[in-house]
Amino acid sequence: MYPLIKKIITLAACLISVFHLSAQLSSANEQLYRPRIHFTPAANWMNDPNGMVFYKGLYHLFYQHNPGAPVWGPMHWGHATSKDLIHWKHLSIAIYPDSLGTIFSGSAVVDSNNTSGFARGKQVPLIAIYTQHNMDGEKAGKDDYQNQSISVSLNDAKTWKTFRGNPVIRTPHLKDFRDPKVFWYEANKTWIMSLAVGDHIEFYSSPNLRIWKKESDVGGSGMGVHDGNWECPDLLSFDDHGKKVWVLIVNVNPGAPNKGSGTQYFVGDFDGHYFTPFSRNVKWLDYGPDNYAGVTWSNTGSRTILAGWMSNWLYANIVPTEKWRNALTIPRDLSLVKVGNDYRVASKPIKELENLEYKKVSLKNIKLDKSFVFSDTINNAAIPCRINLSLLKAQNIELVLSNTKGEQLVVGYDSKANQFFVDRTKSGRSDFFTDFAGLHTAPRFSNTQQLDMSIVIDVASVELFADSGLSVMTEIFFPTETYSKMELRSSDKTTIKHFYYASLKSIL
Repeated sequence: MYPLIKKIITLAACLISVFHLSAQLSSANEQLYRPRIHFTPAANWMNDPNGMVFYKGLYHLFYQHNPGAPVWGPMHWGHATSKDLIHWKHLSIAIYPDSLGTIFSGSAVVDSNNTSGFARGKQVPLIAIYTQHNMDGEKAGKDDYQNQSISVSLNDAKTWKTFRGNPVIRTPHLKDFRDPKVFWYEANKTWIMSLAVGDHIEFYSSPNLRIWKKESDVGGSGMGVHDGNWECPDLLSFDDHGKKVWVLIVNVNPGAPNKGSGTQYFVGDFDGHYFTPFSRNVKWLDYGPDNYAGVTWSNTGSRTILAGWMSNWLYANIVPTEKWRNALTIPRDLSLVKVGNDYRVASKPIKELENLEYKKVSLKNIKLDKSFVFSDTINNAAIPCRINLSLLKAQNIELVLSNTKGEQLVVGYDSKANQFFVDRTKSGRSDFFTDFAGLHTAPRFSNTQQLDMSIVIDVASVELFADSGLSVMTEIFFPTETYSKMELRSSDKTTIKHFYYASLKSIL
């Protein structure tokens, strides 16, 4: 008996040791890859940001969430709030699945005039509008499993009650009928909904958020990219010297310029009934592979603030994190810019990000006739950080992040190709997906001689905003050791007119 007991004890000790080692590795990955300046779920799965609304000084973020596992599963609306779009407070789940289905993507609005009739006393209704997806119906091969429902909050988004009359829009027997984004159209005194329907977008109107009428549709063959379904639309307006110009954001998966998921947009007119694009050609909001399902916060006044899901459906379920998966991009201020005779949407990191900056260093007229290792020049330069570069001429430039294991991430501009790039070929772990490692590019749209780049770097992501946000790239990466060396280099005799570095305080 004693030898057997010893074997059992030894085996148990080995299992405990393996368990502890596994836990340590998991904990190490948790620390190595958990973003320091981006929103992530406290645990388990996250994808599309949903229901983003600003109310009484708080930015509300709801998001697609599987509370039971770090992979896609039964969708709930997770919930977090922030006063500055940077520091987030995790709250309990806002909206749960019910008999009509799980809770897919959607939006939320402040019904200030009580058009819905849901107000009680002085409480202003907040209305969430979302798709309900019936998993059993999908498995049974039916075509009516996606419908639009609403929930109501009368206590400033603390709790939500589903509407007994759900769904408010029933599917006309279409399998892909989802992602309602709603706003108030003042000219017609009505609510307008953009809805993704297969390969096009449908527009609905409602006087009260409960009864909806189809107005029109736009898209289909010949407009934009259709390699996959259209998803998560958002219809926005911008002022161009007194003229209102509209932008329709449409996410598509797959079909993005660097494979997988991406966000296209179209500029045009909207009269409350029809959206008429100026051009049916595609434009991309972000050329990196890791910004998808981005939509804007409602009720933000003159600001147009967008955030996206910082991943890609090609590999989102299998990236090397275990306790949590996926993050939100840095929120971005959007603007409409005229480039020649064309309109383009520019994206810049929100100004609130500057509140995280410390250990700031500003240098001028750096001649790159050789590599400039600024992590040596700047004492204790480290990630997360923000780096701004201004070049006298649009010449070749590379920012290289590397570690002692020979892993590196390269961000830069190729003057011959006239394009920006992010090279994560040797950035670290890529074994989880065949095409994860690679060189990704974005065209340059500005025709100015000078070039500027603002680069926001976290422990496992980089966001490039070039030419004041006309060219944007978002990429995630997974080094096996934190990058500790940062250098600038150029094959040209490039002069950096202005170099700015700032460390960023962790929000964890």
